[in-house]
Amino acid sequence: MKEINVKLIVVTVFVATFMAAIEGTIISTAMPTIVSSLNGLGIMNWIFSIYLLTSAVTVPIYGKLADLFGKKKIFIISTIIFVVGSTLCGFATSIEQMILFRAIQGLGAGGIYPTSMTIVADVFPYEKRAKIMGLLGTAWGIAGVAGPLVGGFFVDKLTWHWIFFINIPVGIATIVLIAIGLKEKVNVAKQQIDYWGALLFTSGLLCLLLALQFYGEDLNVMNAQAFSLLVASVVIFVIFYFVEKRAADPIVPFELFKNRTILVGNLIAFLISAYVMGIDVYIPMWMQGIRGHGATISGLILAPLSVAWFTGSFIAGRLLVTIGNKRTIGIASIVLLLGGLMLSGFGIGTPEWQFALNSAVLGLGFGMIFTTTTVNVQDAVPATMVGTATASITLFRTVGQAVGLAVFGMIFNSLLLHNMGNAADDAINASQMNQLISTHHLGNVAPALVGPLREILYQSLHFVYWSMLGFILISFALHFLLPSGLREPSQIKGSDPV
Repeated sequence: MKEINVKLIVVTVFVATFMAAIEGTIISTAMPTIVSSLNGLGIMNWIFSIYLLTSAVTVPIYGKLADLFGKKKIFIISTIIFVVGSTLCGFATSIEQMILFRAIQGLGAGGIYPTSMTIVADVFPYEKRAKIMGLLGTAWGIAGVAGPLVGGFFVDKLTWHWIFFINIPVGIATIVLIAIGLKEKVNVAKQQIDYWGALLFTSGLLCLLLALQFYGEDLNVMNAQAFSLLVASVVIFVIFYFVEKRAADPIVPFELFKNRTILVGNLIAFLISAYVMGIDVYIPMWMQGIRGHGATISGLILAPLSVAWFTGSFIAGRLLVTIGNKRTIGIASIVLLLGGLMLSGFGIGTPEWQFALNSAVLGLGFGMIFTTTTVNVQDAVPATMVGTATASITLFRTVGQAVGLAVFGMIFNSLLLHNMGNAADDAINASQMNQLISTHHLGNVAPALVGPLREILYQSLHFVYWSMLGFILISFALHFLLPSGLREPSQIKGSDPV
């Protein structure tokens, strides 16, 4: 590479990282208003799940394409796709359109962050790279705190459309900066891209998510449509396994999972990532649907989570050196268990400060457990395979978010339908519930129905919180399978918020 404007590169990757990071948090507090406007409470989890799915499976493909055609070109293309998807999301007029456009947005997001990291690795020498990575970690931290607040502000003061439109100027600025700042000479090397693996993995996961969605919409356990999709998912994943075993460079390297540390670490990351998404989606739903607050207050309730996350990450670094990885994950699991029990015990009149405190407790546990599992997985392989091992835990975290949303969505939808069906007042229906969850549309609900609707919503969310607790319990049980060990201070690495 030559003629590189280093300052512009730093600004560009920071802005790009921030744009991709904040997209995962800015939408959480706006979601109740979005699904209320688009009348899509029953399938709202797909707005998150499809974005996570398309971004996850395209990450390894973008990495190979960047080696083939150059980082700069792939970065610009993925950013354009992301901006186009964001623009379409802003103009969505139905929940189905929103889901489709979020898929497009995810296709772009899958290339932005990994390509940014590769550009940093190419531009900066090893001794300076850590500082740049730390700067990018700051972008995730700022996004984690600012995202819910900015999303709440847009919803309360402007409209929800602006949480997507804001990406247009930011994306264009990023493209201009990288075009000016980076001059790249591409050395084309032959790359084998696992297209079949990506296609099969996406198809199998889609079938699984759709099956859970249909089970949530129909309380009949023998739902033929859902059962057929579940069988199809199993068959596709079996084929995927054998295809990956023969692939030259698989997107899921199964050989890694012969190592118990990597297997258990990935499973724990999968389970806790699912829990994180339950918090991001269903606490704002509680604040706006049950407590009647606007989106800004929902953002304030979640803000302590991100702050405590980084505190937990630093604590984990100390504990890894003094008591080892197994005990550190055990302590983190206990912290999360306490936070989960606290959340599950909240009543319909629980004050907001207790939710904020609960967010801080959970954030502390998240920071500890994700830092420790990441270090464990990276430390369990030779230096030449650290990138592959890190990619595996990133994939498991992303898939965990998508599957968790589908499972919690299935539970939430089925309980909501059941409770509304048993309501004494025939006027209580899904349309009224869609109006309730947004302060912008609450005025459309008859005053006499507000109390009963909130009670139904409370009962459904309360059970979801208890079901989420099961993921922490399984994670705690799994940590006993980990080998014990102490790490040197120089080996401790942080973890960014999901």
